Amino acid sequence: MGTPDFAVPSLEALIASGHQVAAVVTGPDKPRGRGQRLTPTPVKEVALRHSLPLLQPSNMKDPEFAAALRAYAPDLAVVVAFRILPREVFTIPARGTFNLHASLLPRYRGAAPINWALMNGDTVTGVTTFLLDDAVDTGTLLLQSEVPIDAEDDAGIVHDRLASLGARLVVETVAGIEAGTIQPQPQDGNLASPAPKIFREQCRISWKLPAQRIHNVVRGLSPHPAAWTEHGGRVLKIFKTRLLRQQVVAPPGTVRVGPQSLCVATADSDLEILELQQEGHKRMGVVEFLRGYKLVTGEQIV
Repeated sequence: MGTPDFAVPSLEALIASGHQVAAVVTGPDKPRGRGQRLTPTPVKEVALRHSLPLLQPSNMKDPEFAAALRAYAPDLAVVVAFRILPREVFTIPARGTFNLHASLLPRYRGAAPINWALMNGDTVTGVTTFLLDDAVDTGTLLLQSEVPIDAEDDAGIVHDRLASLGARLVVETVAGIEAGTIQPQPQDGNLASPAPKIFREQCRISWKLPAQRIHNVVRGLSPHPAAWTEHGGRVLKIFKTRLLRQQVVAPPGTVRVGPQSLCVATADSDLEILELQQEGHKRMGVVEFLRGYKLVTGEQIV
């Protein structure tokens, strides 16, 4: 059960592992692009390529969906980046249902664990498999695997790294459940931290924060949904920055423009902007951006 790109390596790894994938459950096709053409999910594309049976319920509580799932008599269900399942669904498989989560639970329970780990400046993250229960991301832990977060990693880089790592952990978890070698462990709720869905206004940069904090926010929101600021009423999305660690006296948000550089004053130092995007234009490096966009040293962005 899965929908986006993050789930694709796990499905492909399960297929390659030799286990029988009885069916794939994914989201309905959605209109995308300028022509609003109905487009299958990334997981559906893999399923079609391997001629696997497909279920695309719009309502997880639909009795017809539960009946269709029950007809496969599944031993186990694997959930990767899917929707919240009701108990009447996740209890159908004989050996239960487990989920792959992109954090080291109980840290970062919720919809955006990768983004929050980077925004908070974490240096380590990982993936966890756990058995589903009635509350979100609280079930008993099965397996975990951790990786470092490099200083300049952004959410896109970590997403791809965890998708690959998670695929291996999914196969290892299936094998462990099959062999009876995994001992589920309860989560320590005292160590839990939230990773809720991120909304647009939370992505607005406050230049009154220290440079390191802003740098982490940019990394954590790149490439999507992207940190943003405003200049002259125009939205500028910021995708990549560099710490300069030099003290400034200009008010936060003050721009300093060089021949091939763009820096912004923060609470404690300048922050150099390396990649950005004007609303309605493509993402580009700062040199190309400055060729077509007028910014003057001393102006403010907010």
